[in-house]
Amino acid sequence: MVSENEPQGVYTHGHHGSVLASHGARTAANSAAYLLPHLRPGLRLLDVGCGPGSITLDLAEIVGAQGQVIGIENVPAPLEAARANAAARGDATTRFELADVYALPFADDSFDVTHAHQVLQHLSDPVAALREMARVTRPGGLVAARDADYAAMTWHPPAAGLTRWLEVYRPLARANGGEPDAGRHLLHWAHAAGLTDVTASASAWCYADEASRAHWAGTWAQRALASEFAVGARRHGLADDTELEQIAQAWRDWPGPDAWFAMLHGEILARP
Repeated sequence: MVSENEPQGVYTHGHHGSVLASHGARTAANSAAYLLPHLRPGLRLLDVGCGPGSITLDLAEIVGAQGQVIGIENVPAPLEAARANAAARGDATTRFELADVYALPFADDSFDVTHAHQVLQHLSDPVAALREMARVTRPGGLVAARDADYAAMTWHPPAAGLTRWLEVYRPLARANGGEPDAGRHLLHWAHAAGLTDVTASASAWCYADEASRAHWAGTWAQRALASEFAVGARRHGLADDTELEQIAQAWRDWPGPDAWFAMLHGEILARP
């Protein structure tokens, strides 16, 4: 999602299998509900930072065969997963392509909707990315973005290892050129990008049933040791192997009958 000519941002999560498994649990219903009322069959939609394509393919079902959906990433690994997921769902129409959000390979006004989920938080210049997303969106169309706000995450029961996880994650994301608390910045970034017709909202993920908290904690227990999060934490001196194992163990220990985790997200809908 970044070009050699733009300020670089390192993707803090990376594309380890545990990350793709976590991202694969995202759906249009749980990750893009704010956008869904504005979609209809026949629209052309660009999904920036599509990951393994679970949201993208849901959106493609809504716009239907009369529409067109393209998902983009800046590295091949998630695109391979997305294409495999499309094949498994019998979707031979949705396209997944390698592209750069700072220099999208599409003409002006190419799409009715340009969407980015959990992308802007990882970019060194989210305002430039929003400008480019607006460029390829037709007048009267929609630019949509949703990002987490890590500082607003909260959970029960208290766990020192999870507190330490967040203490490592937020400075790591900033060391990588991103903004982990992006949710609260989206409205400002949209205005800075020249978008004036902007609606801001918020929503949350909540992991409080046995299946969802086991999945969330299980993937993070793996990510704490094997993903780019672990590599970056070591590289920047934010955590050593012992601390990372303690964080992973905290995630393993956390799920229980009273365990509850909430993640706030900011959202914007803007018309170029």
